[in-house]
Amino acid sequence: MSEVKQIVNQLNAEGNLRHLLTLEGMPKEQIIHILDIAQQFVSVTDPAREVKKVPLLRGKSVFNLFFENSTRTRTTFEIAANRLSADVINLDILTSSTAKGESLLDTIDNLVAMQADIFIVRHSVSKAPIEIAQHVPDHVHVVNAGDGSHQHPTQGLLDMYTMRHFKRDFKGLKVAIIGDIVHSRVAKSNIFALRTLGCEDIRVIGPESLLPKDLDMLGVKVFHSMEEGLKGVDVVMTLRIQKERMEAGQVPEGEAFFKQYGLTPARLALAKPDAIVMHPGPMNRGVEIDSAVADGPQSVILNQVTFGIAVRMAVMSIVAGN
Repeated sequence: MSEVKQIVNQLNAEGNLRHLLTLEGMPKEQIIHILDIAQQFVSVTDPAREVKKVPLLRGKSVFNLFFENSTRTRTTFEIAANRLSADVINLDILTSSTAKGESLLDTIDNLVAMQADIFIVRHSVSKAPIEIAQHVPDHVHVVNAGDGSHQHPTQGLLDMYTMRHFKRDFKGLKVAIIGDIVHSRVAKSNIFALRTLGCEDIRVIGPESLLPKDLDMLGVKVFHSMEEGLKGVDVVMTLRIQKERMEAGQVPEGEAFFKQYGLTPARLALAKPDAIVMHPGPMNRGVEIDSAVADGPQSVILNQVTFGIAVRMAVMSIVAGN
């Protein structure tokens, strides 16, 4: 997991965030700053607010470049950019020139020539957003919206915001992440952020084939039993099995996986009574999570989605210098 060697500097000469590409190595103060700015934007996302826009990105062009399917991330980035008063362009990859064989960087060069200011990039190839960030001119900013099995920094940040909102103190927090850890960019971003924010009890639960080999280096506790791993935790996060990133037969599927690693009410009862349940989506009910848990009183899954708008507003406003 610890594969990024400061490939590109996310900070500008003044020490401010220029790009957001990874949470590995990001200073604690920078993460807290983003969460604090997001807290200010939460009021803008309040459904009761009559005017839901602020002018911080007025005149800026935000290009959503999603080379992988997405519902929550793409839509919340679009909402966030609109609420910052930016001009939002959603590139249709299937009908763009990339479908004709144009290279990724040639596509980027053409969009820069169209006066793009911020690129939001999701790509199936790990580190593709980093390659773009190394290529663009200084006035253009890149936000990683998920790259391969590498990182998903805005999801990690909105998850940190959710935990802080409901639990406050990271130092005493006990967090369990369940399922396909090895293919999960979300899990990686969360682990890096939790360690930086002082969480000392991070647990991963899953079959050996879905757990990275280097977790010990990050101080993460490994469990293959739900019953052992869930004891006394404050936060339970379940993950989708990413079949698109693995070979057939690598893990039990469907009911077989649910029987071993599905989050049921009985298993959730092993956590603390006030434990919260999180999921980055999309959920596969009856595979990694029971509907009674997903829709239950301890679930904050929809809160994550709402907080994601504010967090993405914060990230875009910060990288753009506002």
